[in-house]
Amino acid sequence: MQNNLVIVESPAKAKTIEKFLGEGYKVLSSYGHIRDLKQKAFSIDIKSHFKPIYEIPEDKKKLVAELKEEAAKADMVWLASDEDREGEAISWHLFEVLKLDPEKTRRIVFHEITKTAILKAIEHPRHINIDLVNAQQARRVLDRIVGFELSPVLWRKIKPALSAGRVQSVAVRLIVEREREINAFTCEASYKVVAAFKDAEGAVIRATLGRRFKTKEEAQRFLEKCKDATFEIKDITTRPIKKSPAPPFTTSTLQQEAARKLGFTVAQTMMLAQRLYESGLITYMRTDSVNLSELALSSSRDAILSLMGERYVHTRQYATKTKGAQEAHEAIRPTYMSNESIEGSSQEVRLYELIWKRTLASQMADAELEKTTATISVSGCEDEFQAVGEVVTFDGFLKVYKESFDEEVEQEDATGLPKMEVGEVLQREEIAAVQRFSQAPARYTEASLVRKLEELGIGRPSTYAPTISTIQQRGYVEKGNKEGVKREYSLLKLTGKEIKETVQTEMSGSEKSKLIPTDVGCVVNDFLMQYFPKIMDYNFTASVEKEFDEVAEGEKKWTDLMEVFYENFHPLVETTLATKTEHKVGERMLGTDPKSGKPVSVKIGRFGPVVQIGSSDDEEKPRFAQLNKEHSLETITLEEALDLFKLPRVLGELDGTTVSVGVGRFGPYVRHGNEYVSIPKEMDPMAVTFEEAVRMLSEKKEKEAQKIIKQFPENPDMQILNGRYGPYIAYQKKNYKIPENVNPADLNLDACFKVIELQAQKAEMRKAKGAKAKTKK
Repeated sequence: MQNNLVIVESPAKAKTIEKFLGEGYKVLSSYGHIRDLKQKAFSIDIKSHFKPIYEIPEDKKKLVAELKEEAAKADMVWLASDEDREGEAISWHLFEVLKLDPEKTRRIVFHEITKTAILKAIEHPRHINIDLVNAQQARRVLDRIVGFELSPVLWRKIKPALSAGRVQSVAVRLIVEREREINAFTCEASYKVVAAFKDAEGAVIRATLGRRFKTKEEAQRFLEKCKDATFEIKDITTRPIKKSPAPPFTTSTLQQEAARKLGFTVAQTMMLAQRLYESGLITYMRTDSVNLSELALSSSRDAILSLMGERYVHTRQYATKTKGAQEAHEAIRPTYMSNESIEGSSQEVRLYELIWKRTLASQMADAELEKTTATISVSGCEDEFQAVGEVVTFDGFLKVYKESFDEEVEQEDATGLPKMEVGEVLQREEIAAVQRFSQAPARYTEASLVRKLEELGIGRPSTYAPTISTIQQRGYVEKGNKEGVKREYSLLKLTGKEIKETVQTEMSGSEKSKLIPTDVGCVVNDFLMQYFPKIMDYNFTASVEKEFDEVAEGEKKWTDLMEVFYENFHPLVETTLATKTEHKVGERMLGTDPKSGKPVSVKIGRFGPVVQIGSSDDEEKPRFAQLNKEHSLETITLEEALDLFKLPRVLGELDGTTVSVGVGRFGPYVRHGNEYVSIPKEMDPMAVTFEEAVRMLSEKKEKEAQKIIKQFPENPDMQILNGRYGPYIAYQKKNYKIPENVNPADLNLDACFKVIELQAQKAEMRKAKGAKAKTKK
């Protein structure tokens, strides 16, 4: 029997595939890439046509040796990594590193892990597609050039440890620009008029005036006219409307809907989808395509027939609109449509059910509705009210699935209207003019950012999740909530013959889980926009993606693409490094300190955003204060900046040592010599009294005293303390657990050192055991 070796990139995938292949097949995993560019080196030979310098990482060397040994024994090696460019590159690296024989090597691809798909792939093998490999190499090399050449510029010009990336920097630009739109937004007020009428049968009809009033006086005048007006149904139009289902999921739309409906992050969605794919439950999850195979269409039809009947079936194929959508053959769908649910973690189950419902709904009949619009005239006035009713006459796909959207616009609840006739006079119950305010643009969520990146043609399915994770890890963007502020609004209400005005309050501007740029993110963005506008240009970033697509199609040489890019980019880097600037990048002058007469500015310091009084040219050293979380470099005022220097405040003396209130990186604190205690959030550091400070210091000492089991005067660094998880030894800022069978109070100094040595040995053994297990993998 022939000895076959199948190599996939993930152990979970290997386990699933092994179930479908009979004897004579051995399935092993490469655990992703077995070689890559060196992590801490440039690793690109510019002079040799941008040749990448690859290395096998230390933790992969044993695995490579095992794969080589197994490949040498095999009659045929099947490279079965994923079907996208990254998967093609993994197969190519395996072929090169393992020195496989082309005659005894086959490349197979499938977009679902089923027995049928895998056996079909083995019947129709192909060779490695070097064009796809080169497209992956082009992206990898170009991104390495941008990252390695731009990052040192940022270190020198802004602050150490910063980094830049091609797609990530553009994503940060989108978020920064949206934040500035919000800051520049001017809110405009208007009055929306809503009314409640009754017909002869007593049924309530709610209607909205066709326009809004700009001022309260205009709204008041209209309500005055309504006091003695009659209200008559002038026109009724009823028309049938249809709603069609959304296409089955692509990577982008799955990430968006999972964020909106399930609250998942983009990275979380991709991790769960990967698990579902590798378990053979869904098709490949990195795709731009909305196509479904004939098998999927047929099985969807069968599922709809069995669950809901013939009327709900409407088989349809969708057209892919995304440019460059060619990395996969099918949309994301369940492998077997007959499986309405699965076993797994609650998150996997929820994501699977979302995919199942969306796929099923895409093959269901349109929803049929009847929309009725009644126009209500006001005597002696040109303005008219409109009452809108909507009735679902056939639910169709809505029986299974309703699509969500990022910004739900303000909508009237469309319900059914009572039976009405033209000319019918309505009785006025109440008319209200409510002050409404225009809304600032919404900050991006992870889902809406993915949609925007896709709309601009920036990145591809495999890049969205790592891009959004990276900009947060680098500290350029934070995911956070914005607390709303109380806002008053006016309400004019006409009841009977009387108009009453009340002032009510509402919360405005609250947002949850939004992407907010940090000060560092804004400064880096502005710097790159000034000195590297081409890298930050949306069209350039999108055009690079198109060029990668052309490389994948074999229409362009990837090295030619690199040469054109590098010839323009590298000189710009050198020029920028040589450019001297009068002020530090991102520095903003706020004004003058009235006490010292020195300039006050804000900038990015070594440890983040700071306010500075004075300048480096002065004989006297400048004073610095860290910005609080609620402040930003762009919006902080001179007054707010000077307030930060009101601390430290000296409160008095205790035992001959000063007691003061200060503020640090982690908030305000009370200080007494080398003793510090944090001030609770509910307390104002500017209002803390000497007595309160002494009480806080005393309470902290009492708590610490309760923790101390034993101290050693001969070695003050050594202490035995009682912690949350039991007694432990604290020595030189490290903690060591005391064995359960030892009484902590009986330990002397020598015994403490023996416990420390024992714990250190155990830690080394665990470390060695972990390294061994990793190597085995």
